[in-house]
Amino acid sequence: MSFKFTVSLQDEGEWVVATCLENGIASQGKTLNDALSNLKEALELYFEDKTDIPDYSRVYVTALEVAV
Repeated sequence: MSFKFTVSLQDEGEWVVATCLENGIASQGKTLNDALSNLKEALELYFEDKTDIPDYSRVYVTALEVAV
């Protein structure tokens, strides 16, 4: 079984941080591809023993402007 997740990628200088928006699991790598590959592995390990996977189909992503 496979699932699609929404991922945020953020350049943190020497590292790229990849975060799954549905559940907050994150990983990092030296490149975008490394970060995504590491996040995929982290998600696979997280869901490895789970039998009741939540319904992530109702996740919404938008932009929010904040004055600072």
